Amino acid sequence: MPRTPFNQEHDLFRQSLRDFLDREVVPHIDQWEEDGKTPRDIWKKMGDMGFLGLAFPEEYGGSNLDFFYDVVFAEEISKCWSGGFAVNPAVVQYMSSPYILKHGTEALKKKILPGVAKGETITSIGITEPGAGSDAAAIRTTAKREGDHYVINGSKTFITNAVYGDYIVTVVKTAPEKGAAGVSLIVIPRQAEGVSATSLKKVGWHASDTAELRFDNVRVPADHLLGQEGQGFYYLMGGLQLERLIGAIMGYAGSEHALSYALQYMGEREAFGRTINKFQVLRHRVAQMAAEIESTKTFVWHCAQLHNDGEYAVKECSMAKLLASELSDKVMYQCLQFFGGYGYMEEYKIGRMWRDSRIGTIGGGSSEIMREIIAKMVIDDVNYQSAALPGTSSNRTSVPENTTHAESSLADHLQQRFSGKKPLGKTLKFALDSGPVYIDGTGDANAVAERDAEADCTVNMSREDFDALIAGKLNAMEAVMGGRIRIDGDMGVAMKLQSLFA
Repeated sequence: MPRTPFNQEHDLFRQSLRDFLDREVVPHIDQWEEDGKTPRDIWKKMGDMGFLGLAFPEEYGGSNLDFFYDVVFAEEISKCWSGGFAVNPAVVQYMSSPYILKHGTEALKKKILPGVAKGETITSIGITEPGAGSDAAAIRTTAKREGDHYVINGSKTFITNAVYGDYIVTVVKTAPEKGAAGVSLIVIPRQAEGVSATSLKKVGWHASDTAELRFDNVRVPADHLLGQEGQGFYYLMGGLQLERLIGAIMGYAGSEHALSYALQYMGEREAFGRTINKFQVLRHRVAQMAAEIESTKTFVWHCAQLHNDGEYAVKECSMAKLLASELSDKVMYQCLQFFGGYGYMEEYKIGRMWRDSRIGTIGGGSSEIMREIIAKMVIDDVNYQSAALPGTSSNRTSVPENTTHAESSLADHLQQRFSGKKPLGKTLKFALDSGPVYIDGTGDANAVAERDAEADCTVNMSREDFDALIAGKLNAMEAVMGGRIRIDGDMGVAMKLQSLFA
């Protein structure tokens, strides 16, 4: 790839944005940190300058620009001495409004997105709950359809922009009995009757508005549902790569900023008759960090190119998020050490940068989750498909990934695929080399579980062939005739396989 992925237009955009931030944001950051929020009018100013909605189509008020303008945006807002300020537009532009753009009705998109691009509308994403954490399959917030409305009850926590925002893209259960297959996304107006918020005190991100939300019989128009009922789990997975990629960009950009700040201090601070940037142990520490930052940045740019090209780069974005967030923690810690006792004082910004950075290895998918996703792909040879609707084609054949928002399983995926299919009328077991999958089709719907039990029909096949069957790349009957699938038991059930996966 080129030395940098940016052209002259990107550079001009960067300079314009940097000038704006230095003039309108940086002088006020300390006050916003003390206030515990960033004033809304700054987003309107940013919108007026054309800094928001960069990738939105023009019909929704956007600029229809390539993703590297967003890379520039994420880099520069990360260099304003406040993670709390930076996370506010990041949540709006990359973690909440994209779900509306991808899955909202035309009316909903025209209602919300132009305001987002103008900086007049603030959106948030409501996933995490006090009891369920970020496991979407275990959430308890419900949305019950009543006529042309949904009635919503439940709570969310750690929600950015939850107090002064306008809309919350909310993860709800529209069919609680179906687990992950019953998850949906609904846009809830923040000022709707029955919505209340309690501000939270945090270790860092002080300039960010963060709260716990409660929904008490909140009535929301049915057309605020994003996409289809029961598809929310898939939609979340489709949005995770962008969220992780933005987190990675902000991680290396913040690291660059901290190291630059530390180097300035080291060139001025004297000890034992010389500036501390002359001490070998500190020089080597700086050299190591500079090498790691540059390497990580180049890899994240590669991931950004994949995203710009439309790739569903689960492994790469997971690696980028893991490396950049862990690096940021390390750099902030070591840079604070360079400042000695002054690093622990509020008048020096490195202390704030250190505490703001800590959330990076937790939010948007913890480092532990990132490692497990990578391990599944590298060790277990698992691939992840994009968040297409069941039955649509995909060039990637596998089950949903283990995400930060839910523990996705093969059973969850099949439950989603079979939710609209006619019940089999009997039981069926897939005996795979990766473990059994049991389908109980004797009720009103096909119920799927990863367990081993006696079934009317047992289908023996490899996991590789099973994934190809799911993707529509393997014809069940041809596979039986060719010996790739062996049937034991009721052949009448086996004859329904092709219709089940159609």
